[in-house]
Amino acid sequence: MPQSTIAKPRKKPPPARKAVVGLASLHGKNETFTTKDVIFSQGDEAGALFNIRKGQVKLSVVSNGGKEAVIAVLSTGDYFGEGCLAGQPLRMSTATAMTDCLISRMSRASVVGLLETDRVFSSELLSYMLTRTIRIEEDLIDQLFNSSEKRLARTLLLLANFGKEGRPEKVIPKISQEELAEIVGTTRSRVSFFMNKFRRMGFIKYNGTLEVHSSLLNVVLHD
Repeated sequence: MPQSTIAKPRKKPPPARKAVVGLASLHGKNETFTTKDVIFSQGDEAGALFNIRKGQVKLSVVSNGGKEAVIAVLSTGDYFGEGCLAGQPLRMSTATAMTDCLISRMSRASVVGLLETDRVFSSELLSYMLTRTIRIEEDLIDQLFNSSEKRLARTLLLLANFGKEGRPEKVIPKISQEELAEIVGTTRSRVSFFMNKFRRMGFIKYNGTLEVHSSLLNVVLHD
């Protein structure tokens, strides 16, 4: 039976990546957001692409019945709002700052122009979109085949940047058990039960801030 895995660290990116981040800043408008600020809301007009220069952002959706689900947690270097490039007229999700953020906002017109004229930028954005697609597939497999305990462990590891390029961050942004339950797709009581279990086993440490240890991988990889 398939099981989710934390993606293997990618090779060190080419020097061009720094230039691309500079382009996002140069051609976009840099904006600051504080924790819990809404960057855009579900149903808003979609006319821009965003690049996270610093911080973390969550994407969430609300059903017609009022049920909310977190569909992605993004961090420094990630793009979001790309639906506008495919002709999406309205936002399908709400983007909310999980930490203090610095974000570059690029209009659809400026992004389309860069895609046509700048090979470095177009290559970087394509690479990111392909990586994002792989992540979405992994998330779907995780929801379909893994237990809520494994899904929670994987979520904590991803929030701590395990499996991403660069040094993992042991301390993750302040996040409530309700938010974790929304991401994992379970109840708050189940999240509380497994968080206490992870703490007893030494996989995480909580003392005002939440520290995630690499040993938590044992939960994800264990059959």
